[in-house]
Amino acid sequence: MSTDPQPAPMFPDGLSAAEAARRLQTEGFNELPQAGSRSMLRLVADVLKEPMLLLLLGGAGIYLALGDMAEAILLGVFASASVFITIVQEARTERVLESLRDLSSPRALVIRDGERIRIAGREVVRGDLIVLSEGDRVAADAVLRDCDDLLTDESLLTGESVPVRKRPAAGEAMDAATIAGGDDQPFVFSGSLVVRGGGIAEVMATGPHTAIGRIGQSVTALETETPRLRQQTRRLVVAFAIGGAIVVAITVVLYAVYRGGWLEGILAGIALGMSMLPEEFPVVLTVFLAMGAWRISQARVLTRRASAIESLGAATVLCSDKTGTLTQNRMMVARLVLPDGGVLQPATATPEAIAPPFRDLVATAVLACDPQSHDPMEKALHALGADATAGATLQRRYGLRPDLLAMTNVWSRDGAGVAAAKGAPEAIAKLCGVDGGALAALQARVETLAAEGLRVLGVAEASWSGEALPDAQQDFAFSFRGLVGFADPLRPEVKDAVAECRAAGVRVIMITGDYPATATAIARQAGIDPERVIAGPELADLDDDALALAARAPTAFARIMPEQKLRIVTALKADGEIVAMTGDGVNDAPSLKAAHIGIAMGGRGTDVAREASAIVLLDDDFGSIVKAIRLGRRIYDNLRKAMSFILAVHFPIAGLALLPLVTGLPLLLGPVHIAFLEMIIDPVCSLVFEAETEESDIMRRPPRDPQEPLLPRPLVLWGALQGILAMLATGGVLLLAHRNGMPDDELRALVFFSLVSVIVSLIFVNRSFSSSLREALLRPNRMLLLVIGFVVAVLATSLTLPAAAALFRFGPLHADDLALTAAAAITTLIMLELSKFPLRAALSRRADKPDQVVKAASPAR
Repeated sequence: MSTDPQPAPMFPDGLSAAEAARRLQTEGFNELPQAGSRSMLRLVADVLKEPMLLLLLGGAGIYLALGDMAEAILLGVFASASVFITIVQEARTERVLESLRDLSSPRALVIRDGERIRIAGREVVRGDLIVLSEGDRVAADAVLRDCDDLLTDESLLTGESVPVRKRPAAGEAMDAATIAGGDDQPFVFSGSLVVRGGGIAEVMATGPHTAIGRIGQSVTALETETPRLRQQTRRLVVAFAIGGAIVVAITVVLYAVYRGGWLEGILAGIALGMSMLPEEFPVVLTVFLAMGAWRISQARVLTRRASAIESLGAATVLCSDKTGTLTQNRMMVARLVLPDGGVLQPATATPEAIAPPFRDLVATAVLACDPQSHDPMEKALHALGADATAGATLQRRYGLRPDLLAMTNVWSRDGAGVAAAKGAPEAIAKLCGVDGGALAALQARVETLAAEGLRVLGVAEASWSGEALPDAQQDFAFSFRGLVGFADPLRPEVKDAVAECRAAGVRVIMITGDYPATATAIARQAGIDPERVIAGPELADLDDDALALAARAPTAFARIMPEQKLRIVTALKADGEIVAMTGDGVNDAPSLKAAHIGIAMGGRGTDVAREASAIVLLDDDFGSIVKAIRLGRRIYDNLRKAMSFILAVHFPIAGLALLPLVTGLPLLLGPVHIAFLEMIIDPVCSLVFEAETEESDIMRRPPRDPQEPLLPRPLVLWGALQGILAMLATGGVLLLAHRNGMPDDELRALVFFSLVSVIVSLIFVNRSFSSSLREALLRPNRMLLLVIGFVVAVLATSLTLPAAAALFRFGPLHADDLALTAAAAITTLIMLELSKFPLRAALSRRADKPDQVVKAASPAR
């Protein structure tokens, strides 16, 4: 087999080994700096910033100073619960990411001292001559000194998988303004793939100075926003802390003045402060998000920051890449068009419908391909006509030339020869001598296919009698065989997923580097139905306000550069949207990090994109994003139910801490009892709400207002009503038992048991605000049964195990005592269910269906 002659390289000797070693020492290795993960000490320090954990540790310190080692250790264990949960989740995430990351360095063939040697890609230096061959991964940014029929896949930087043509440099220089994408550039970029041909290039930039490196470094300049839910929780805790601190100070002084004991006053103040501080809020929030991360991982979605799941539930705009996200990132033959205008769609055609002319067209197109190709369009042709080259021998290849965008292969089979050509339709028409009316008809067919978003190639064939081959393709007597249209097919789940997003009030905006015609066709197939497609040059002429205004209507963006993606995300955020952004390439990393929720592709995504994102789709499935949105909304629904429950629980706890000061009764509940209730019983009970299934209309609501508080006023009032009734029930038990002369240790056990029983009754009250008590009791929830069993086991252990009874200072209880605790719980449950009727409308709107609140229109709207 012979090929076109390849010119000798301009710099055949390359760098000397000594000079290469000097540059490596001076400029460093050709690799990107790895973003460091948080250390264990940093993780612990971040968690310990929460005020309720500091209070628990303070209480443990006081008990330690008093010599009560058991209670000090118990409080310390409670305080470490959140630390442990957070560390486990972070460590799990980093392990999965580490398994995704490809740590191998691509090898490179370089010319040094006149010899070709293969070295690790990280050892390539500026000025090296690298030899590029089909299938190679380019090791650094370089300018082409020589090339032959060279095509590279630059999707890592552009997001588009269609290869681009290259040509040798004619004096051009590579600088920081040089960008990837576009045909007939003399530059190759680090990370791109050679899909056809070969060449020699001089390295101009390595490591952080490459196009990939510059984008990666720009990501570090962007700050990730603190999740809104965590901001709201922190504000809630701080508000309670300020109020609690004032009440605690007053309590300590009153105890010291009227009861004569500063130490008892301090312990009572700590107990009261713990009862008023919602220290369970961050614990429950962490548990909810950790469980949510586990649930969504079952759908092959990794959450690098668990809070992003809840944020995704509040998303108003989903900005999606096209290639590989909405589409399958593979080319397939979508249309076959004969010279007489006959059209066939191979994907839907039956074998009988593929007539001989169409089979001949496919066979000719396959003969025009490389036998072992990396080009996605040639792979699609091979898949359609794999046996076309059987028994044939390739004699010569004529590659693409700047003056003729076509390639020809000459084959021999059984003594006969055939030349098969494919390329740009206008180039094939030129080879075949098509002109006049036939050329106009051909151009009309090409424009029709292009309007459908297809990439079109012309195919031609010529016979060869066996004499000497001509020097150029133009010397063959070609006959036109037809057109082949290629498409990157839509993922099968995308259309339904987009429709579900739209029903949920989430706008889907497609942002692609592809051409407007292709973008329009794919957007319509996906159900996005854009009213307007804005191309990169048009976007550059829009200011931020005009861009935000344009993006409010159904819009798609085409021919977009990486910095423009970031600008689109920033404009949407400034317009009050909650933005989720998908991407996979290095070019997507800045916009992924800038978005409220960055979603990277785990299968084909780059390390930079994954590390800039909050969520990673391990199977690159667009439908998984919708699953995450649904889960985020469910988490928020159930979190509000849990917060209402916790708020209600604090009232009886605080009441029992204050009652001894008002009535002169002994101090029954100390810090260890309250810590046990709030760090063990309450969060465990909250697991019931985490396991509640979503409401039936959860994906038919508009996104909630992100500025709406986690606990709006109606929900706070409802929690207060529950808490007051629970406080009256447990306080009544305390006063009744004390009047009957019950000893302090038995009284403490009775009050504790009554409080836990009332807490369990509040679970049923808060499971739903719109359904009846019967439905709340019968609605399946396996976690509810497990939690009730756990609570019963804990209470039984605290009575029957001497060590536990001594730790909690509990005395024995009898059957009538337990009956009294059950009566208090049932009475509370019935009274609260009756109270729901006049409040149900407001509560169901605010709690069961918090997303019903539509985002308020801003003045700009």
